[in-house]
This record gives sequence, structure tokens and C-alpha cells, in this order.
Amino acid sequence: MAKKVAVIGAGVSGISSIKCCVDEDLEPTCFERSDDIGGLWKFTESSKDGMTRVYKSLVTNVCREMSCYSDFPFHQDYPNFMNQEKFWDYLQEFAEHFDLLKYIQFKTTVCSITKRPDFSETGQWDVVTETEGKQNRAVFDAVMVSFPGESFLPETFKGQILHSQEYKIPEGFQGKRILVIGLGNTGGDVAVELSRTAARVLLSTRTGTWVLGHSADWGYPFNMMVIRRYYSFIAQVLPSRFLNWIQERKLNKRFNHEDYGLSITKGKTAKFIVNDELPNCILCGTITVKTSVMEFTETSAVFEDGTVEENIDVVIFTTGYTFSFPFFEEPLKSLCTKKIFLYKHVFPLNLERATLAIIGLLSLKGSILSATELQARWATRVFKGLCKIPPSQKLMMEATEKEQLIKRGVIKDTNKDKLDYIAYMDDIAACIGTKPSIPLLFLKDPRPAWEVFFGPCTPYQYRLVGPGKWDGARNAILTHLGAPVLLASLLLICKSSLFLKLVRDKLQDRMSPYLVSLWRG
Repeated sequence: MAKKVAVIGAGVSGISSIKCCVDEDLEPTCFERSDDIGGLWKFTESSKDGMTRVYKSLVTNVCREMSCYSDFPFHQDYPNFMNQEKFWDYLQEFAEHFDLLKYIQFKTTVCSITKRPDFSETGQWDVVTETEGKQNRAVFDAVMVSFPGESFLPETFKGQILHSQEYKIPEGFQGKRILVIGLGNTGGDVAVELSRTAARVLLSTRTGTWVLGHSADWGYPFNMMVIRRYYSFIAQVLPSRFLNWIQERKLNKRFNHEDYGLSITKGKTAKFIVNDELPNCILCGTITVKTSVMEFTETSAVFEDGTVEENIDVVIFTTGYTFSFPFFEEPLKSLCTKKIFLYKHVFPLNLERATLAIIGLLSLKGSILSATELQARWATRVFKGLCKIPPSQKLMMEATEKEQLIKRGVIKDTNKDKLDYIAYMDDIAACIGTKPSIPLLFLKDPRPAWEVFFGPCTPYQYRLVGPGKWDGARNAILTHLGAPVLLASLLLICKSSLFLKLVRDKLQDRMSPYLVSLWRG
């Protein structure tokens, strides 16, 4: 008899979780509180249901080949970077192609998820849901949760306050003085769009950021040019301090980030956003960059540098979300919000049975969609007993000790840092048995091996071998690059090789794979 799996949410990670269950002959039931799939990618005019939604003008910051389901490429007529509507169309095509909609119960809220009395033996869960005022209870052998987020807003300021999840379109903000707090991808996008109609836009940042464009050298999608196994390989030798200098030199060549008020605050971890228009808006004065907000009065904001901005009409927070799982009981509810207590960011450590998977609670230097799909592939095989994880007692003890060391300042807390894309994907793929062996691939099939190692690390690579192998993966890998892009790749490789030869014997530090990819000369 097939194991029954409850999937919470029908967003990007929810629908891939459904498919992974079906692929492993499990029986999924997905509970979605809205009336459609897509989660935050389903645009609505308001966010009265409390769900996180995108704004109308959103454009993806990861190109299509790097952010697709691994066995369902985008159609070639899709743009490299697409708006919300186009991306949602892709999700709909995916769900319809694999006939996933029949597994989803729409307009259904999950009230509680609790361990059954015999959980230590069965690993089963009681799931209580509500549909149109009627509650239902069912028993499931496993649960997969697409993480939900809740926004937080201050109470002192008396003007209009909203979180970015409430922002939809620029209409209604004409002629107003607006303060946008938080300089991530969303903060940059919202500030740029509002700068076209508002009287003034202030953009507050605590840490600064490096600003990247959608395209790299020669005009090709940035993600495809930088996320490559070859860069990860040479990054094991290249020095971090020297490469940090190279990175700053490269990024400041476009515009001096310090002059624009965007330089990384000393002691803070470097972060990156993708925004083609922000530098021009700052240069033209339609956006003013400010330091961190120290406090609000009823109509003004006091900043860390001592300056005060009066008569602010609107404050928009783009500072992210707090993670919450209201349907769990304590201590599981609190534990699931702490990444340190999630084995490889998926499995809670305090459970005797690995029958609960948190899908998508991670920050990654690459496509979240691709990572959540791989997480779901791994989780479903763990549910079936085909993949094993270490004993929970051992993992819990190690995590608790690490937490204490972080609190005492002995080691750095890296749980808020973005994970390296290739390293994380390879880690999960190794657990499944789908990580490509580069040497073996060169011996058996040199042409795709060349692309896998030197070309973009696309999701298709994790369908070449092992469970879930897809016959179309080889062709997808060979056709996502045209000859010009391959030539550009070769030029980058040559430059990096010459540079490596010059410095590898002189400096000793290591660097993240992401940094070396930003150097071009």
C-alpha cells in the first residue's frame, strides 16, 4: 500500500513536492489555502488573505535555464528573464503536463499537524484541515511543508506603513515622500519603480550591497556565466583576500559603490542584488540612499548617520519575513524556524522518525526553485527508506553544541549567510545518488562532460544519472548554450587559468566560488 504524504502549500516547492511523491509511487494530498497554484507567484490585487504575493512589475533575477524544473525546460519562446505572469504560466504548464492538479485541495487551511501517539514506531501524523468552515482529520505517513513567512511592521510611525508583500503597483503613490527600508532585490525594485512617480524616494540600507546587472560580459545572462563547476574548482586554490580585491575592482569599474552610498559596511558579509536601473536612479537623484533607521517619530525618520528626514508619507518595509509554522506544536514549532536544527536545511533533528520535511527554508546563491525540487526528490526517497539520514539523537547533540559555541562567540553563525549553489546542490544530489561524476562522464561521454564542467551548472545536470534519470537531460545540457556563449566561456577559462598560474603559489587563503566568477581580467 502506498504511503500517504501531506503536502502543505501549492507554490513553487509544493507542486514539485507533489510530482516527486508521484515519481516515487507515494500518494500525495496537497492542501492549498488559496484558490490556485503558484504561491507568491500568483498575482492578486491585494494581500488580504495574509499570503505573500509578488508585485505586478516583478521580473525574475535568475535566467530561465538556471531556474527551471530539472526535467521540464522552459519553451524556447520564453524570455531569459520573465515577468510574474510569464513565470506563473510556466508553473501552470508544469502542473498540467504532469497532471498534478488532481492532488490539490484548494481553499483548504491546515489547522494543526501533530504526531500520533505511536509516532516513534510509525512516524505518522494527524493533520486537521478546514474547508469552507468544515474541519477534516486524516492520518498521513509523512508531511512536506513549503515554508510560510510573516511580515513585521513597527507601530510608532503614524503615516502609511506597509510591507513589500502589500505593494502591488505604483499607482496611489504619486507625489508622495516614500522611505523604502531594506536593500535586497525587492527593495531595489520597489524603489526604482516608485521613483518614477513619487515626489521623493529614500532607500535605507544597514549593510550596503553590490549591484549586478541581469547580463554579464558579451550580454549573456549573468547567472549562466558565473555558476560553473570550473569556477568552484579553481576557487579551492585562489586566495580570498586577493580575490576580494579583484571583485571590488571589477564591480566598481561599472560605478563606484562608495560614491553611490552602496559600499558594504565594514564587518558585514557582502551581499549582491540584481538591478539594472538603480545606479542611474541614484545618479539622477530620483533615489537617495540613506543609512539604517535608528528611530521613527510620527512623521519623520532618524538615521544612523544623524540625519533626519521630515514629512515622510509612506514607509515600505522590504526586510524579509519571519518564519512561522503555526500548525505545529512546541517544541517542533520553534525548532523548525532555526536552520541549525534542520539536517541539510530539510529534516528537523528532534524527530525519532524522518517523516517531516521542510522544503524551501534556505537562502542560496542561485535558483531556489531548483534547490527545492532536489530537496523534495531527496525527502521522498527518505520517506520510502531508500535514503538514510544519521540518528536524530546524534544530530541533535551536535546542533545543540554548535548553537552554544555560536552564543559564546567561539564560532561564527553562518546560518544567515547564503549557501553556495553548486556545493549545496551537489551535497543533496550525493545523498540521492544523482550527483554527476565528472571524471566518469569524461570517459563515457566527453561532449556533455565538457558542458557539465565548463558550462553553466543547470538543473538538468542532476537528471543525468541515478534515480529519476531523464533521457532528455543530455540534449538539454548540449542545447542551452549557443556557439557564442561557449566561446565567451572559453575566453573566461583562459583568463582564469593564466591568473591562477600567477597567484596560486603566493597567497594562501581560500575564497567562495561565487567571487572568482566576477573577475574578467
